[in-house]
Amino acid sequence: MTTYKLQAGAVFPSLEVADADGTVRDISKPTGDCDWMMVVVYRGRHCPMCTRYLNRLEHVVADLAAIGVDVAAVSGDSPAQLARHREKLAVNFPLFHSLSTAQMKQLGLYISDPRSPKETDHAFAEPGLFVINQHGTLQVVDISNNPFVRPELETLVSGLRWIRDPENNYPIRGMHPYGG
Repeated sequence: MTTYKLQAGAVFPSLEVADADGTVRDISKPTGDCDWMMVVVYRGRHCPMCTRYLNRLEHVVADLAAIGVDVAAVSGDSPAQLARHREKLAVNFPLFHSLSTAQMKQLGLYISDPRSPKETDHAFAEPGLFVINQHGTLQVVDISNNPFVRPELETLVSGLRWIRDPENNYPIRGMHPYGG
């Protein structure tokens, strides 16, 4: 089986999704004073690990903004599922819904079917985290095929701080070409 994966250093695709109010935004682009964007893809409201991760992410959003990294999170949940999930979340960063299967595939995410209708009512993306630099290229990529493996947030913030420091002149990693 072959799967498509976004390559480090590649241009990150436009990712238009809707927020709780139905406003569509391209979340591949930062807002405000930030020039980098971090897109967190989570499984959905059915996943307690996602709820914990998003609540932990809230604690580092200010640190990310201080180094110029904006944050948004998205899932394949419906607007109603996102509204119910917000009851379990204590976050102020933007949350988006209705990530399509085509968009999941475009991002190279693993996609799972629910184990039962009790879990959820749609195929969903497994976790992914993408950091897009000021040139619109993929600086950091982390994807998983299950909810148990995700970047440790304080380490991620520390690493991004290091990467963003011009004194370090740190390149995009993982650029060695395949097949050669």
